[in-house]
Order: sequence, then C-alpha cells, then structure tokens
Amino acid sequence: MRNSFNGIWVPIITPFQDGKIDFPALRKLTDRSKEGGVSGLVACSTTGEAAALGEEEQLAVLDAVIDAAGGLPVVMGLCGNNLDDIHARLRRIQLRPIAGLLVPPPYYIRPSQEGVCAYFKSIADAAIAPIIIYNIPYRTGIAMTLETIRKIAEHPNVAAIKDCGGDAALTMQMIRDGRLAVLTGEDLQIFSTLCLGGAGAIAASAHLYPELFVRLAELVRDDKLTQAREIFYRLLPTIQLLFAEANPAPVKAALAHLGIVRDELREPMQRASDRLADKLITELQNLRDAADKAKCE
Repeated sequence: MRNSFNGIWVPIITPFQDGKIDFPALRKLTDRSKEGGVSGLVACSTTGEAAALGEEEQLAVLDAVIDAAGGLPVVMGLCGNNLDDIHARLRRIQLRPIAGLLVPPPYYIRPSQEGVCAYFKSIADAAIAPIIIYNIPYRTGIAMTLETIRKIAEHPNVAAIKDCGGDAALTMQMIRDGRLAVLTGEDLQIFSTLCLGGAGAIAASAHLYPELFVRLAELVRDDKLTQAREIFYRLLPTIQLLFAEANPAPVKAALAHLGIVRDELREPMQRASDRLADKLITELQNLRDAADKAKCE
C-alpha cells in the first residue's frame, strides 16, 4: 500500500458551463490525462474547486472521473472541520472504487498537533482506501511538524503525503525516513523532489501536455538527469505563469485556449486576467514544440 503512490498525478479541474458541471469536458480532461500516461487522477482537490461544490456535486464529479478513467487510479479529496460530517461523506465516497483519499488537517479551527493526530487517526480508522496526508499550511492554518507527520504515518492505512509545506528540510527528512511516499504538491518543486528521491507529484500544471511531466519523472527515475533538467526548464515558465494568480484560474484559461473547457470558475474565484492569459498563450506554443520533440525522442 505504501508504495502505490508514485509518478505524476493530475488534480483534475472541475469544468463548468453556465454554472453547472460540464461533464463532457470532464471526460475529455480525463481522457487527455490518461493518454498522457499519468499515474492517476485526484478528484475534488483544491484545483478541482471542491470548496465550491455541494456534496452531491462532488460525488457526481467522482463518479464521472472514475467512469472515464477506465481503471486508472482515482483519489478523492476529503476535507472539512466537522468530524461527524467527514465520516458521513467518507461512507458515501467509499461505496466507489477509489484508490485513496487526499485529506488535509481541519481548516480554520487550528487544532493542536495532538488534535491533528487524533483527526487523522479517526479518519484512517474508518477508511478502507489508503490516506494521502495533504500538508498545506497556507490554506489550513496548520503547519504540521515532522513529529506529527511521523506519528500519523504509523497508522497502517496512511500511505503518502502531498507536500505543500514549503519547508525543504522537512521534505528531505520525510523522503529520508521512507515512511511515506512523498508527492510534491508544489509544481516548482517537481524536479528537485524527484531528484531527492521523492515518489512523484500531484501537479495542476500537468493538465497541459501531461506527457512532458511523465517523461520528466521517467528520466529522473532512469538517472538521465541532464535530459530531465532540460524538460523541466522548458516547463518552468509555464508552471510559473500557472501559479501567478490563484489556482485554478490560470489552468482553466490555458485549457480554454486549447478548446478543452470553458474559462469559467465559481465565485468568489475569478478568471485569470487577460494579461496573464496572453502570456500563457505564448508559452503554450513553446510547450507544444517541446511535446512534439519529446514524442520524437
């Protein structure tokens, strides 16, 4: 179980059309990721605007992604600060064939480290699918310590961590410990995390030409670091632009330019600025050239 999360995973966006979930576009996105060779998909993550979706909508998104994935592993996001509600949703989610659950600490209430451990233990005890810890303090208000992560990792149903902590020393120590598969959630850290021995990434930017991200991970795995570095630096300007404004607005703008989704988010999220969208169009051409070159190699 602990070794089942590696490679490049896409935290799939939730496309909208006139305020409703655009299920044909969601299938198109799933097909695109699958054809790009990614290891799996994450539904209803931060990138998927889960906070703007009702429970029934979240389950509908999950069902659609699982159906379109055709056996590709699908992880489901599960977050909140009401533990009874979390357990009720967990029971419904686990009626589906999910590969795992992406779980952050409870947001807003800022419990102690002991409270965070108790929260994860409660969920892990009830979970059938393995847990991916989602360490993202700038959204939850909780910075998980190494000791807390180690304690949570003792549970046999905790398999991995999505690392958005912004602490390089913590990242290296978690990889060195070997207790969890370390998946970076910071796209700028994909190359460095892989080179340090991390398992992979849950990367919003991999919506665009996922085959390049997959190739990058394969090259690092095969110790072909010069070639991997070349791909990463081709990707870098696009990654930087995709996080220049609040995620997932830039990703949706780029995908809209490619004709895959409409450039639509749910308020209070706003579309990417026109200036950023124009920059993305230029970089997408560069990525297209890089993707074409990778196919020939």
